[in-house]
Amino acid sequence: MGAVQNVLFIMADQLRADHLGCYGHPYLETPSLDGLAARGARFTRAFVNSGVCGPSRMSYYTGRYPSRHGATWNRVPLSVNEITLGEYLAGQGRDLALAGKTHVIPDKAGMERLAIDGASELGILLSRGGFVELDRYDGHHEPGAESGYPAFLRRHGYDSADPWTDYVIAGVDASGQVVSGWNMRNVHLPSRVAEAHSETAYMTDQALDFMKRRGGQPWVLHLSYVKPHWPYMAPDPYHRRYRADQCLPVRRNLAELENAHPVVAAYRQHEESISFANDDCVRVVRPAYQGLIRQLDDHLGRLFDYMEGAGLMKNTLIVFTADHGDFLGDHWLGEKELFYDTVQRVPFIVMDPSGEADATRGQALDHMVESVDLVPTVLRALDAPRPAHRLEGRELQEVLHGLPDGQPWRDCVYSELDYSFRQARLLRGKTPRNARAWSLRTDRWRYVYWLDEPEQLYDLRADPEEFQDLGTSAAHAEVRGALRHRLLEWMLRGRTRTTMSDEAVERATNAHKRAGVYFGQW
Repeated sequence: MGAVQNVLFIMADQLRADHLGCYGHPYLETPSLDGLAARGARFTRAFVNSGVCGPSRMSYYTGRYPSRHGATWNRVPLSVNEITLGEYLAGQGRDLALAGKTHVIPDKAGMERLAIDGASELGILLSRGGFVELDRYDGHHEPGAESGYPAFLRRHGYDSADPWTDYVIAGVDASGQVVSGWNMRNVHLPSRVAEAHSETAYMTDQALDFMKRRGGQPWVLHLSYVKPHWPYMAPDPYHRRYRADQCLPVRRNLAELENAHPVVAAYRQHEESISFANDDCVRVVRPAYQGLIRQLDDHLGRLFDYMEGAGLMKNTLIVFTADHGDFLGDHWLGEKELFYDTVQRVPFIVMDPSGEADATRGQALDHMVESVDLVPTVLRALDAPRPAHRLEGRELQEVLHGLPDGQPWRDCVYSELDYSFRQARLLRGKTPRNARAWSLRTDRWRYVYWLDEPEQLYDLRADPEEFQDLGTSAAHAEVRGALRHRLLEWMLRGRTRTTMSDEAVERATNAHKRAGVYFGQW
């Protein structure tokens, strides 16, 4: 092991923490990621700052909470005033390369206001969130010119104007009919693409090609897979890798449906929740979901084997995580978004090659981690400046290198939800101004504050499955009050002065006389 020269930041989309072998899944084998955890450290309590792809990723990329970076939902542009990891690295003479998904939406209005030409070098960098795109593939739709995947598919014989729809997320049923993976009843079928031509295989190849081209030159790469996100179509043999009885049991009970929180009840009226309330849906989807994860792990094994042979494991900081989890029927819900550990808790594995990290190598660490920790951790690894007046996360090296006895670490994490774009808002008669919620999670409590709706509270010690909502319990009013106050305090302490550093404030404090201003003298 040695000093960090390169960084590999790997993200899976919609991957639950409990769906890896090293996180305790009894049937789902993930030897590549288990091996990475053995070489590094595995955080057992890592949480996203939003249960939605876009805002979660923007927190990973900026080191800032959603209410600060402002991209609170998918396809909400990230303001040109925000600085991403790519821009921080560009200032140090490094590029942040991308292979895969980002969900970054350009702030065209902001660039127009500043008269920035979108086709200029700066305009392109801003519109891509600071990434140098090797191949951007956001999935879930036919990509455009930003990805070579459609052309790759056509070269391999998938003759279609839209090969993603017609092959990647389609199967052939018993009657010989082509059927869509958008209908979850079909995801027990194999995808119509060969495994070697699948989304996961293709993006792994992009990463491998990039590393080979770089040779001994330093690099930073964000490898961002679209799987195991829906549509849950897996190629052969992964579609049949697992049986329904090799999946985790669905976590739900009938008592949850009685006097349910009104917004949660509205989410249960969404089509995906109605589908996942059907036991047949759970039995069909969960094995396919697990197959996609096993496929991802196998391709990461291919990547890690190359890195081992090329000597890259000795000088590359590797971070593996996810942008959120997936309900898969838990709590009578589909999709993600809401404030349950099923969605909010994600895998977070860090392999730091430096000798200082030997103190925690191979350990499972229970320190609370948030998405916003990614940027300061990468910047520290590369010995780049970390602007404290902007960044809201912490450097994980503090823990990885052995937190000194008595040095405090965070004892709670925060998450946010803007459900303005969802049917639940309409069902509740809300406006885009008050369809918002914030959550605070401590060791014991999960507290949620909803604008113009009842609070939620779960006692994770007595109720780790989060079945009993204590949001209106008179016996817990004092607990809710204390957590509400703590949430308010966190919001008030946010990094909002982003145009001047703390050091500059220190230098300018009580300096009016040095500037020739003598007000108040007698």
